[in-house]
Amino acid sequence: MSQESDPVAEQSAEPTETRPKPPPQVLTITSADIVDALERGLRDFRAVPHYGLFFGGVYAVGGMLIVLSAAALGMSYISYPLAVGFALIGPFVAVGLYEVSRRREKGEALEWRGVLSVITSQGRRELGWMAFVSLFVLVVWMYQVRILIALFIGLRAPTTLDGFVDVLFGTTEGLIFLGVGHVIGAAMALVLFSLTVVSFPLLLEREIDFVTAMITSVRAVVTNPVPMIGWAFVIMILLMIAIGPFFIGLFFALPILGHTTWHLYRKLVAPEADPPPSEKPAEPAENRSSLPA
Repeated sequence: MSQESDPVAEQSAEPTETRPKPPPQVLTITSADIVDALERGLRDFRAVPHYGLFFGGVYAVGGMLIVLSAAALGMSYISYPLAVGFALIGPFVAVGLYEVSRRREKGEALEWRGVLSVITSQGRRELGWMAFVSLFVLVVWMYQVRILIALFIGLRAPTTLDGFVDVLFGTTEGLIFLGVGHVIGAAMALVLFSLTVVSFPLLLEREIDFVTAMITSVRAVVTNPVPMIGWAFVIMILLMIAIGPFFIGLFFALPILGHTTWHLYRKLVAPEADPPPSEKPAEPAENRSSLPA
């Protein structure tokens, strides 16, 4: 006696074709969205200031240690470009602030263990590669500073900060160095901003590769050039003011910028769509009702 085959069982045994996920959808925003994101970021900071002050403090202390180390090595003259370059890695330091805003948005419990564990676990994910990109840009920034010093100031470069300031503002070569250095620095900062403004929060929330995240971030800037370049200018001004009093202002500037970046990311990238029914996991056979005989 032959046994009849179960068509449902045969269908479930066939391998399911998995389609690649579509790239994140970039949305169009206006300057009003920047203002609204900033207001939401300020609201997050006021609601849970201890998280913002902690991460801002870590960033500020890191900047202080770097500048003090340069002074101890007799390289005080690079304190200013080093401080400016250090600001480039701000998006990576702000990952904890993105997580705080995400949890508040979802109504999830806020606790130190949960926030810090998310940060430490990112080292095993694609976010670690984005940290490498930020550090690479910082290294390139410092190398180009040394090259410009050699080209425009040369052997006259003093080893003390006061002497270096005198050369910068008291000589033609020093003024040219300042002009060219700031133009190159602004270009590098804009490139890094375009690569990271969306990619860091995107990698925190979704399981995608860092190249796709960077492409999405650049697409967000290209799609919204006026508001995004305006936001980049605001970031630059706030960080310059915060770095001025020996990095003390970073205690407040970093959390405000970090929380705001999360809410801006929400406005720039559409929520992840649910997969179509054909791509959802098949229901276990024991949970399906058997066909009538």
